Amino acid sequence: MAASTNHPCFTQPQNKSEKLWRYIDFTKFVSMLSSSGLFLSRADLLGDPFEGSYSKANIKFRPTVYKDIPKDKLELLLKNSSLASKAFVKWTYINCWHKNDTESAAMWKLYAKSNDAVAIQTTYSKLVNALPKKTFIGLVNYIDYDNDWLPEGNIFYPFMHKRKSFSHENEVRIVSMEFPKDEGKINLSKTNPRDGIKIKVNLNKMIEKIYVAPTAPDWYYKLVNQITIKFNLHIEIRYSKLDENPVY
Repeated sequence: MAASTNHPCFTQPQNKSEKLWRYIDFTKFVSMLSSSGLFLSRADLLGDPFEGSYSKANIKFRPTVYKDIPKDKLELLLKNSSLASKAFVKWTYINCWHKNDTESAAMWKLYAKSNDAVAIQTTYSKLVNALPKKTFIGLVNYIDYDNDWLPEGNIFYPFMHKRKSFSHENEVRIVSMEFPKDEGKINLSKTNPRDGIKIKVNLNKMIEKIYVAPTAPDWYYKLVNQITIKFNLHIEIRYSKLDENPVY
């Protein structure tokens, strides 16, 4: 069991041992443990209206890129492609990780806004090997949506690109697509009743360490320990290094 890493839309890191982090509040942490899995949110509910979209440069350069296609056929092709892309967002599911050698104070503030939070630390290879085959994983590419061409020709490309203003996230994405069908044919006109999907993973094999939030009280550290033991996780729990005392 392992995620797909050989898809052309999913850039792979040179170092598969790079550390990955996921900063979550306590409720999401308990949910992850109780379900023994990861939650992949529907792409249109992630909070970025640009999810699954193309850049303005694509609009500008398409007449040149597709110059060999008759104008009337190109217009119809692009219209249908645009409608499909808007529908794909509602049937694409994503789970996000932060790539960094160390903890990130910015990520704590962005994604774990209180002391009741944890950071899950793993490595790229461990995460890949913990995921089911139906998932894809890779590095997010950051581009200028005003001037840079976003690759076309595969429905995954728009979900593996983000605006440069998000480059501080150093994001690694897990992606899965599940399209509705009628009589064996994809029917994108349906309404998706789910806000995401859960995938089973072996948390003991996936997680290296768990860090409690900076300035978290001792009782919270003990609570995280108790919860992990309750769910048969044998993982080291640490205080955030950002909470260490300075040396003068």
